[in-house]
Amino acid sequence: MSDTLETATLNTIFQQCRQCGTCCRQYRKITLEQSEVDFIKKMGGHVGIDLSLREIREKGINRAREEAAATGKTFMIHPDGRGCVFLQKKNDKHYCKIYHYRPRSCQGFRCNMADNSMMSLIGGDAYLLLGQNSYGLPLTEK
Repeated sequence: MSDTLETATLNTIFQQCRQCGTCCRQYRKITLEQSEVDFIKKMGGHVGIDLSLREIREKGINRAREEAAATGKTFMIHPDGRGCVFLQKKNDKHYCKIYHYRPRSCQGFRCNMADNSMMSLIGGDAYLLLGQNSYGLPLTEK
């Protein structure tokens, strides 16, 4: 028996997008790769860095910010309950305004990840999905 799953098998496990907008409203922070940060800011998205007060106190704000960014602690955040700023609704369906340029974390998301079972596993932080493709396997460079 093979150690890898067949694509056909994986396609039966993961659902296609229903355009319900649940994923874009539910998750409050999405991990960004350094190459995505400037684009998200330019397009009007909110970007934040995960820092603790201890880190700021010990290292200073500038050094702590640089180290956090270097270790992948940069996020696109949704500061309110409305969800992602790039989410738009037309004819009772939700669309991403930057769909073809969305962060890699978003690219790896599938609808069945928005149900309660997935939420209990990752606790509302999609950054745990970073580095995975649509089947939960490691991403390869483009």
